[in-house]
Amino acid sequence: MHEEALTGGNMTQVVRVGDTVRRSAGRWTPTVHALLGHLRERGFQRAPEPLGMDESGREVLSLLAGAAARYPLPDYALSDATLREVFAMVREYHEATVDFPLPAGASWQWPAREPFEVICHNDIAPYNTMFVAGRPSGLIDFDTASPGPRRWDLGYAAYRFVPLTDPANPDVPYHGVAEQRRRLALAVTAYGSTDIQPAKVLRAAIDKLCALVAFIKAEAAAGDPAQLAVLERGDTDIYQRDIRYLVEHTDQLAAG
Repeated sequence: MHEEALTGGNMTQVVRVGDTVRRSAGRWTPTVHALLGHLRERGFQRAPEPLGMDESGREVLSLLAGAAARYPLPDYALSDATLREVFAMVREYHEATVDFPLPAGASWQWPAREPFEVICHNDIAPYNTMFVAGRPSGLIDFDTASPGPRRWDLGYAAYRFVPLTDPANPDVPYHGVAEQRRRLALAVTAYGSTDIQPAKVLRAAIDKLCALVAFIKAEAAAGDPAQLAVLERGDTDIYQRDIRYLVEHTDQLAAG
C-alpha cells in the first residue's frame, strides 16, 4: 500500500498507510499498546487504537481525525477555549489510567516517577494534540508514557499551552505575568481536582524542564542523533532561560 510520510515530528519516522499510522517500535511498544487498549476499554476514544505490528516490525495505530498544531502555533491553539478543553481532556485521560493493570515485564521509554498516581503521557503539547475545526479532539504519541503524579503531566502541558515561557521564547507570544497567572489558574480549574493547585503545577513545570534538559544532554553525549539535533538547535538554551524565568516569577505566577 502507498506510504505517505507524516511531517512535524523529529524523533521517529512516521508514515500513513490508508487509515493507519506506522512508526518504528521500541522495547516499550507492547506496554504502550496495552495502555492504549485499556484506554479504549475505559471509554477514552481520543487516543490511537493499537492495531499490532506490520511485516516490517513497525507498530500500527489507527489514524485520528484532524491535525496536530505546529510551531508557529495558530491562534486557536492558544485560546482560552483550547486551554480549558485540553486540561479537561487530560483529566479524562488520567482517570482512564488509574486502574491500568501493568503487564508482566512492563517497560517504559521514560522513567517512572513517584508517586504513581496515573500513567503520564509525558509530552502533552500542541504538537501532540489533534485539532478538528480548531478544537482539541485527541492526543497522539504515547511513546514516552510512564507512571507518575498527575502534576507531572500538567506541568509540561501548562508550559506549552499557557504558555509558561520567558519573554524571549521564540516560539510563542508573551503577554505578561498577569496573563500567565490567569491562564494557569484557568487550566487548573479546567482539570478540576482540589489536589491540584497552580503552585504545584508551576513547580512541576520547572522540574520537568530541568529533567528534559538533563535528558537531552545525556542522550546527546551518548550519541543519540535525534537529541544531538535538538541540542545543536539550541532547545536546551531556551528551556534553561524559561526555567530561570519561572523560578524568578514563581510567587507572581502562583498567586491566588
